[in-house]
Amino acid sequence: MPIIVNLDVMLARRKMRSRELAERIGITEQNVSLLKSGKVRGVRFDTLARICETLGCQPGDILEYVPGPEEEAD
Repeated sequence: MPIIVNLDVMLARRKMRSRELAERIGITEQNVSLLKSGKVRGVRFDTLARICETLGCQPGDILEYVPGPEEEAD
């Protein structure tokens, strides 16, 4: 998938654990884990906003678009 989730990088930069983020934004630690691994099909804007507020970052710091071979061929 061409969208890379850099949530683990932002958590490391802020010296925060997944559990703490989950508690602060009101989702389960399991859902944070799924987000970190990129195994989700989408994320709600309000959840993304709470993550950004808590980590003091922008959505572009967490989500990155990297075209794959099929996108580059177009």
